[in-house]
Amino acid sequence: MNILLVEDEPKLHDFVRKGLQQQGYQVQGAASGSEALELAAVHTFDLILLDIMLPGQTGFEVLENLKKFNVKTPVIILSALSTTENVIAGLDKGAVDYIKKPFDFGELLARIRAVTRKGATKTYIQYKIDHVRLDLIARKVWVAEQEVSLTKREFHLLETLMSDANRVISKTELAERVWEVHFDMGSNVIEVHISQLRKKLGIEEFIQTRVGIGYVIEGHLVCS
Repeated sequence: MNILLVEDEPKLHDFVRKGLQQQGYQVQGAASGSEALELAAVHTFDLILLDIMLPGQTGFEVLENLKKFNVKTPVIILSALSTTENVIAGLDKGAVDYIKKPFDFGELLARIRAVTRKGATKTYIQYKIDHVRLDLIARKVWVAEQEVSLTKREFHLLETLMSDANRVISKTELAERVWEVHFDMGSNVIEVHISQLRKKLGIEEFIQTRVGIGYVIEGHLVCS
């Protein structure tokens, strides 16, 4: 997942950027509204984290110009402007969420996950990593152009891992996103499904286990 971080305060910028990168996100930075708009217009991002008080153009102006350039990347505002009027203005101008500074980094991650869950299947038709290709419309999977038959649950599990490539996803998060329930983390439901998925894909190392943390698919994700 590729994120554009727009923040002109160096210490906060570095803190957020390093934290996101440690979670497996790809992060590109901008320190002004003008730079952010230029990057967003030229490159494809999955999400924009946008401060409001910026040099060049304010975050509100960036939101307005993104709309003019028909850039539909979801935007989460991160701002010290915490009045109700500012929150309403940000959301009315197109932001999908508004987080007030100072914020808890764990909350930021949760908000990012919520936004990407809402937009994943609407934004892309296919995911491809190495020889594995997943079609979100046809609900089919191919390995080296050979179709692989998966159950609905296995498909959703693979979709979840591929959409967040290079980020370790915990068992708890997988349970919430794939099963949409909170089940006993002592059970081996997820391990069984991961094992079956690996066998069907025929690439044992494609889904990697991070002991005590979760699971991850590493590689270059191509979305189309």
